[in-house]
Amino acid sequence: MKRRTFLSASAGLALGSVALGACTTTGPDTPTDKGARRRELDSGVDATLQRLYGSVNGSRDLGNRARGILVFPKTLSAGFVIGGEYGDGALRSGGATRGYYRLISGSVGWQIGAQSKSIILMFLTQDAYDKFVRSQGWTAGVDATVALATVGANGVLDTNTGQQPIVGFVMTNAGLMAGLSLEGSKITKLDL
Repeated sequence: MKRRTFLSASAGLALGSVALGACTTTGPDTPTDKGARRRELDSGVDATLQRLYGSVNGSRDLGNRARGILVFPKTLSAGFVIGGEYGDGALRSGGATRGYYRLISGSVGWQIGAQSKSIILMFLTQDAYDKFVRSQGWTAGVDATVALATVGANGVLDTNTGQQPIVGFVMTNAGLMAGLSLEGSKITKLDL
């Protein structure tokens, strides 16, 4: 019985590794030069913010108060027992792009399949923004706590959301997702 369990776990790990290895945000249509990649990310950030502001009441006001907004327009998650998440994005502050970043995270547990979603982090205090920008690698839940935005029954952001130093939004094509955690997500600066 132990051997069968070990073999099943090994097979799950192997399949999960193959699934994760096959998932990237780069494909045959992804630009290879840095200028084109920056333009593609900036366009994705603009579209993601417009979708957020159009679908979540109060998010535009929160965005206007933010010292910086980090947007990952297309984060891919995939897994089979072992899962992972990967995506590139841009940090906006004062209406301009201040840098490009990569988000990577992993998880272990019962999971199967793949999904694409957008992740938005709003830095609402200068201290939280400065710590992020100065970091050489930032991990949600370790370097700072990210409060996921909650929407009340009236369709408006919960008033406690705007009181947190960092607020996160996770969106799919169906809209804002709830009940997720960004803890353990590692964010590093890209050379673009």
